[in-house]
Amino acid sequence: MQQSATHTARAPYGILAVLMIGAFIAFLNNTLLNIALPSIMKDLAIEPSTAQWLSTGFMLVNGVLIPTSAFLIQKYSVRRLFLLAMTLFSAGTILAGFAEVFPVLLAGRMIQASGSAIMMPLLMNVMLVSFPIEKRGTAMGFFGLIMMGAPAIGPTLSGWIIEHYDWRMLFHFITPIALIVLVAGFFLLRDVKERSATRIDLASVALSSLGFGGLLYGFSSAGSKGWDSFHVYGALIVGVIALVTFIYRQLHMERPMLNFKIYRYPMFALSSAISMVVTMAMFSGMLLLPIYVQTIRGISPLDAGLMLLPGAILMAVMSPINGKLFDKIGGRPLALTGLFITVVTSYYFSQLEMDTTYTHLIVLYSLRMFGMSMVMMPVSTNGLNQLPTRYYPHGTAMNNTLQQVSGAIGTALLVTIMSTHAKTRGTELASEAAKNMTSQPTAEAAAALKQQITMQATLDGINYAFFISTFIAGLAFVLAFFIKRATQAEDIISDQRSLNETIVKPQVSNQ
Repeated sequence: MQQSATHTARAPYGILAVLMIGAFIAFLNNTLLNIALPSIMKDLAIEPSTAQWLSTGFMLVNGVLIPTSAFLIQKYSVRRLFLLAMTLFSAGTILAGFAEVFPVLLAGRMIQASGSAIMMPLLMNVMLVSFPIEKRGTAMGFFGLIMMGAPAIGPTLSGWIIEHYDWRMLFHFITPIALIVLVAGFFLLRDVKERSATRIDLASVALSSLGFGGLLYGFSSAGSKGWDSFHVYGALIVGVIALVTFIYRQLHMERPMLNFKIYRYPMFALSSAISMVVTMAMFSGMLLLPIYVQTIRGISPLDAGLMLLPGAILMAVMSPINGKLFDKIGGRPLALTGLFITVVTSYYFSQLEMDTTYTHLIVLYSLRMFGMSMVMMPVSTNGLNQLPTRYYPHGTAMNNTLQQVSGAIGTALLVTIMSTHAKTRGTELASEAAKNMTSQPTAEAAAALKQQITMQATLDGINYAFFISTFIAGLAFVLAFFIKRATQAEDIISDQRSLNETIVKPQVSNQ
């Protein structure tokens, strides 16, 4: 079966099913780890600024590798890329499952990331060329339903496993599933795409790696090393210079690795900006909330997972509904409504207290996820809809790259804000306590006071980070007013051979 850009043939449901299962496993692995972070921190004796590397390191590898995905999609078949991605993901999962020290665990996570970096752009590109623009919102909605199933299952499953087993069981649980998907892809997918003569530009790869990698490393290191560290500002300077050089090179190449000319399409440029800002705000809840409920409140991992379950289920259920609404009314009403909810709930999350009720947290988080569900997929789909078909690989690669970069920057920024504010508040609270002391406390009383100050300072740091994320979400809300329903742009192509090499034509045997 052959699927062209004109969508005259039936959508390749066989290949989509296999790809979605593989992507689901990758998504599930990410959501499993969020609840486990406090347990990993305790077991491996690491600080939050170090533990965040399990998330930011994952995104670092994605940010370095995803820009090459446009080239890989053009050059190699869906089957070959899928098998490579699942092999890398499986190898990383096995390594992480047997990690006894943090560097080994981090290495396993980064190998996993090298697989998922290929998986998501590959799946998105196949989705775009498989459905006409008038049905794409609905198709993306059902794709979102499957992908949001992972956040629905992940936290609760992770909490149950952490309570009954070691955190390494999270990886041991994923390993056999990943291997089954790998074997299924080997037998079900057919490698019938002709080899393309496209060659990758090694200078572009090097500049891309230095650019995106430098920015990600710099922001990710700020939480532990401080903004005045040479490692931080040195990496940021190298990253900016390399990224500017990379963009200049891509704009002047006949066949760029990552085509920045897609930003001449205004709705795509706007969707990229909104997605980046929303991703930064979203990570505040994903990272800060598990620290609050487990470290400060002492809520068990299972209860922490159950707390996130209703919001994840709501987000999954709303995904296909929002997809149908997108096809009918467009992206702006959905984005504005969703971002307004996100701004309000982010503000209320900045008002957490030591005795905030469990029910209050569930309702607030569920509303936040409800708002998020109305933003990410509709905004992204609206932007991609404006691109000519030959730019789909570049559009999906660009979106995924910038989401990883913004996610890592948002994570590092919010953790740094939380840590810095917590240290400042800790010093202030300790000074106030010392002034109010009338006598020398006993060792037990001093230890209890120190713990109380640490907990209150950490809470203040988390609240302040959520307060900053409120303004970040507010910026996305303002940008959403400029969204217009996108129609696919016509692009004059003088070189028909270039078109044939760029469009991915999934071919699969639905056996």
